[in-house]
Amino acid sequence: MDTQAIIAAVEAERLGLADALDGLGAADWAAASLCEGWTVRDVAAHLTLATRLSPVSAFLGVLKARGDINRMIGDSARARSGQFEPAELVAQLRETAGSPKRPLGTKPTDPLVDSLVHAQDMLRPLGRTREMAAERVAPALDHVFTSAFYGAATKFAGLRLAATDHEWSHGSGPEVSGPAGELLLIATGRPAGLAALSGEGVDEVRRRVAG
Repeated sequence: MDTQAIIAAVEAERLGLADALDGLGAADWAAASLCEGWTVRDVAAHLTLATRLSPVSAFLGVLKARGDINRMIGDSARARSGQFEPAELVAQLRETAGSPKRPLGTKPTDPLVDSLVHAQDMLRPLGRTREMAAERVAPALDHVFTSAFYGAATKFAGLRLAATDHEWSHGSGPEVSGPAGELLLIATGRPAGLAALSGEGVDEVRRRVAG
């Protein structure tokens, strides 16, 4: 995908997710997501920040978090979660669905990874499903395995991951296969993707994800 195609894919994912979030009740918004320590509402708030977090705010947030970027991301998400009602967050997600703006230091594919993975973070614990189109997941996987931020190439070194619904694979060694979307989940540290995988390397992947 070129940059414009990625932006279009992100827009489609954000709009589709907003539609899915419209049906949530108060208990759903307060439920724990797949992101440890984050509610469903926190994750939604995080997604709205992708097009709204200014470089200055990000810099000040990192300083406040004493250089811990992940802590800054979590603090910013929870602060915004408390500032807006769920319906407002969904409206904000729709409002800037097609915006190319993204946080300082990120690549165009980062919002695609976020949109795909965080949708699962929110909906799976609620027993809801949202399909991940393999043609959108493939460039997200490529990015996750080349970005130092995710560290997937190092974590899964010595294994071959192969999608069963797309011509995508990475690495060599004992094979682990499954839908591209489930591979994306494990590549970003979500054990929820393990159940759909098979192959001689599954136990090793399970150990590495847990570690």
